[in-house]
Amino acid sequence: MHHAFKLEDNEQPMALSRSAHGYRLHLEDRVLPVNLHPEDDGSAILTVNGVSERVTVATHGDDVFIHCRGRNWHLRYAHPLERLAAALRGSEEDVLRAPMPGSIVRLEVAAGDAVSAGQTLLVMESMKMETTLAAPRDGTVAEIHFAIAQSFDRDAVLLTLEPNE
Repeated sequence: MHHAFKLEDNEQPMALSRSAHGYRLHLEDRVLPVNLHPEDDGSAILTVNGVSERVTVATHGDDVFIHCRGRNWHLRYAHPLERLAAALRGSEEDVLRAPMPGSIVRLEVAAGDAVSAGQTLLVMESMKMETTLAAPRDGTVAEIHFAIAQSFDRDAVLLTLEPNE
């Protein structure tokens, strides 16, 4: 699996692959054997390239918090679509994602409409609750990816924006 994590503002591309005794961590041009063994006290033993350390790992959504050697590290999983948008000169603000699974109940805009930051774009329903999603920035609606009543999963791209000309 190819992953990317952000440590502070620096993106760290990496990949994991299985080996006969656990996993291999691919960092740039290095391949290191790695294993994470959970302990009964909630901590874990992380072994990288034969060196073991007791660590505490907690996750919250795309955030990973690691305590090791008296230091705390905060990693954030970089979603592949966000990375692709950035590579194509877009940004996270160009994509409106579903915060939870649901369906669209009302569209306030159409493709080609100019919108302002904070303007209501659509209303979605999830678990019988309606949520209003607003434009994260000024722009033009490039595409609406779901129709009214069509269901979607969490993190689905609902709408994309492009810069105003």
